[in-house]
Amino acid sequence: MELHDVWFVLIAVLWIGYFFLEGFDFGIGVLTKLLARDRAEKRVLINTIGPVWDGNEVWLLSAGGATFAAFPDWYATLFSGFYLPLLLILVCLIVRGVAFEYRAKRPEESWQRNWESAIFWTSLIPAFLWGVAFGNIVRGVKIDRDMEYVGNLWDLLNPYAILGGLVTLALFTFHGAVFAALKTLGDIRERARKLALRLGVVTAVLALVFLGWTQADKGDSTSLVALIVAVVALVAAIGANQAGREGWAFALSGITIVAAVAMLFLTLFPNVMPSSLNGDWSLTVTNASSSPYTLKIMTWCAGIATPVVVLYQGWTYWVFRKRIGTQHIAEAAH
Repeated sequence: MELHDVWFVLIAVLWIGYFFLEGFDFGIGVLTKLLARDRAEKRVLINTIGPVWDGNEVWLLSAGGATFAAFPDWYATLFSGFYLPLLLILVCLIVRGVAFEYRAKRPEESWQRNWESAIFWTSLIPAFLWGVAFGNIVRGVKIDRDMEYVGNLWDLLNPYAILGGLVTLALFTFHGAVFAALKTLGDIRERARKLALRLGVVTAVLALVFLGWTQADKGDSTSLVALIVAVVALVAAIGANQAGREGWAFALSGITIVAAVAMLFLTLFPNVMPSSLNGDWSLTVTNASSSPYTLKIMTWCAGIATPVVVLYQGWTYWVFRKRIGTQHIAEAAH
């Protein structure tokens, strides 16, 4: 296997890790309005991800940085062609981070309520837009012979990509509901399980249509295996949730995300951005990659740094592993 193939796989792994971790992170943000009944329950939900949300975003930075270094033409075409939706995602992530940090800085109810609304919207919008972006990457976009995107914003809002956005939004929210059931106590835990059932059914329908469409259009036997794993894992996650096995439900919903994203990358390879104008103008792992020497240096650096980051983040989750409930929320924070 050539180094550019290795780095395609590594970038896929980084995106899988990001969607697995940030998926329930976004889901919790959406659930602050769908699940929480009062301010105390909102604080419980936010506190379940309070120690880990910023660490989850490290995977996005790593994926973006790896793409820039390993496949500069892919990075340039992607970020120039998808400029507006990616900018909107970036703004949402910035506002979301500020909302987590500033929400409790003042005691006024209006102040905290406004930041909580910001957390909801800046979780919902990226959860949808990431699906739209990856739907367009897999489907193919208007790239000319100079490796430049020549379409417009409306070209990105096609039925396949919008369906992809609905799938990621539903899947992340389901993932978040299962995580909420795993991390909370009392009535909110029971309601999270009930909501997860409804979300799981909706997600299963949307995901089956989207992944089936992808398989029919671009799939092969390998991607078919990933599709089957994703569907089986999602159904099993719904069943485990109903049985009250929150740990298994969360693991299985995570496997659903892993298999679904892996399927998209399997249908994409060896392309990194297919051209809908002419297949010969597509960006591939070969024509979009950096030099072999650059990839070699990157491989050494990644081999040293990645295990350290994974171990540290795993330790963080272990430290903050206990469940929380409204009884752990102080009546007055000031």
